[in-house]
Amino acid sequence: MSKIISVHSFRGGTGKSNTTANLAALLALQGNRVGVVDTDVQSPGIHVLFGLDESQMAHSLNDYLYGKCAITETAVDVTSNLKVPVKGKVFLIPSSIKAGEIARVLREGYDVGLLNDGFQDLLEGLKLDFLLIDTHPGLNEETLLSIAISDALVIIMRPDQQDYQGTGVTVEIARKLGVPAMLLVVNKVPQAFDPAEVKAKVERIYNCTVAAVLPHSDEMMALASAGIFSLQYPDHPVAAKYKQLAAQLMA
Repeated sequence: MSKIISVHSFRGGTGKSNTTANLAALLALQGNRVGVVDTDVQSPGIHVLFGLDESQMAHSLNDYLYGKCAITETAVDVTSNLKVPVKGKVFLIPSSIKAGEIARVLREGYDVGLLNDGFQDLLEGLKLDFLLIDTHPGLNEETLLSIAISDALVIIMRPDQQDYQGTGVTVEIARKLGVPAMLLVVNKVPQAFDPAEVKAKVERIYNCTVAAVLPHSDEMMALASAGIFSLQYPDHPVAAKYKQLAAQLMA
């Protein structure tokens, strides 16, 4: 049975899109057909991680939301962009990076209900095992819908006081929406911190499973979104943590 997984953070800059892209690649390595939807239509970016530029986007999520095409027509097979042998497939549904189309979203909004219909069409039309939703940071109507229809929610946070407060709000809302599974990922943890202590503290605060504590990585920063980290550095400790998270989502 296919799964919908939302990857969310209350604030920007947590590594949400990086986590989504790494999970997609690792799930595909295991032979799964994976869709990735960039619902951050106000500030899209995950396409960069998959090496996709504007010239390769015949259609975008924006086109579907404004009735120009079916959502399956927006899907781009980016499997070959991973540049490693992959048993499965990765399809990216990008949001437009054109200034005019971003401005239209900000000015006019869109029918959020179309997202739910679109997600189901993707699952069926592309025969997906997993659909990963890269959400817009914070809480808005489309984010709440994505969370509500998800089989699992992955919340990315940093060990930062602003993140602690915002994550608490997200966890509370997810519980009220009845999300079947919720996992926390603490990212960009300084080397001076004890990962076990960070894990215990966060689980105590939110009464929620911490699936991974990811250390700050100079290699990740140097890669600068120019690829999928766990594929380029498969033996790195951060890649090992991503693999553990992917395994939990497949369980």
